[in-house]
Amino acid sequence: MNKIDNLSRRSFLKRSTAAGAGASAFTIIKPELVRGAGKERLRAGLIGVGGRGSGAIDNCLTGNDNVEIVALADIFEDHLEQNLARMRTRKYADRIKVDAEHRFVGFDAYKKLVASDVDFVMLCTPPGYRPEHFEAAINAKKHVFCEKPIATDPVGVRRFMAAVKKAEQLKLTVVSGAQRHSSTEYVETVQKIQNGAIGDIVALYSQYLSGPVMHAKSRDPKWGDMEWEHRNWYSFIWICGDQIVEQHFHNIDFINWVMNAHPASVVASGGAVWRPHEELYGNIYDHLSSDFVYPNGVHLSSTCRQYPKGCYSRVDDLIVGTKGRSTGTDMGTKGINGQVQEHINLVKSILGQGPYINHGMQVAESTMTCIMARESGYSGQRITWEQIMNSQQDLQPKAFDYRLEMTPPPLPVPGQYKFT
Repeated sequence: MNKIDNLSRRSFLKRSTAAGAGASAFTIIKPELVRGAGKERLRAGLIGVGGRGSGAIDNCLTGNDNVEIVALADIFEDHLEQNLARMRTRKYADRIKVDAEHRFVGFDAYKKLVASDVDFVMLCTPPGYRPEHFEAAINAKKHVFCEKPIATDPVGVRRFMAAVKKAEQLKLTVVSGAQRHSSTEYVETVQKIQNGAIGDIVALYSQYLSGPVMHAKSRDPKWGDMEWEHRNWYSFIWICGDQIVEQHFHNIDFINWVMNAHPASVVASGGAVWRPHEELYGNIYDHLSSDFVYPNGVHLSSTCRQYPKGCYSRVDDLIVGTKGRSTGTDMGTKGINGQVQEHINLVKSILGQGPYINHGMQVAESTMTCIMARESGYSGQRITWEQIMNSQQDLQPKAFDYRLEMTPPPLPVPGQYKFT
């Protein structure tokens, strides 16, 4: 086992259930690098003004009266302006204070936003950009709300992990979009499971059976290849990560939390049986089944698929123990929406009114777990944690321009696709 693996393993195992719920060993009275405390409003900026970005603003402002949005950044001006107009029709419109000078557009828009006078940054672009944007925000000494997953390739995950360590040193708050960690029914159930309520865990099951998340309806002839891939981002591996990384992450992250560990290895199988082999549908799979093995020998049987409307759908988990079983929520009490609660916890951490939170390493390890399974499915190989942590796979483009010519890799075929 190498040094990277040792470090990652230790970082996961030493976290308690409380840490998963948003607490850690650090408690701050008044954090550094923030405008103030008490009732003073915090100034927030959003990078990625699409559906999830607008949703994050709604969650944040619903849960916190002392936050105002003062800056927006997106690579598309139409995304930014359309969603800004919608925000100004909501009940919190008086706290949307984004003037013309703080609407940043383009591939370098994120740099301008993190350099502006904001207290915290919300990262809600497609996940391929997360490592670069997170690193920039931490280097600018900003607190961060970071949507999941945090990367689409191992190089990106490790880059994110390095920035997490710097955030820990600076006591910068990092809250992830893994909202189960802020949901009382999950938090209380996990605490009881880890305290022995169902005995020793012997088997794990998770499934995320859903419809497709999104497609562009068609390609505008004016769009260059890179613009097209951004406007149809869920169809391309480099920017989306595939379903298991972008969506099924929630289940796998939850099971890692229950186990207080990441898997040691995985064997996965999948493909595209519904998605047509056409430009619109890119190069991701529409189904993947994975057999994860944790260090103690317990297996997680994991299945995800995105089939069209009318097909069976279900999202659930099952934890089987020697004394019983749990769905992950059945021993907890219903609280407020986890996506709202996570933003309440974020603001309390920033202001020193609650425990210091840094979800960074946990969400990074769960993202790497998902990538490990994707690569196993694509290649047809068994992949270990040590292999994925040392992988040099880097899917990110080396240049960025709306008109940039791009040729997407073909749909991965096991036996032909090579894991590196």
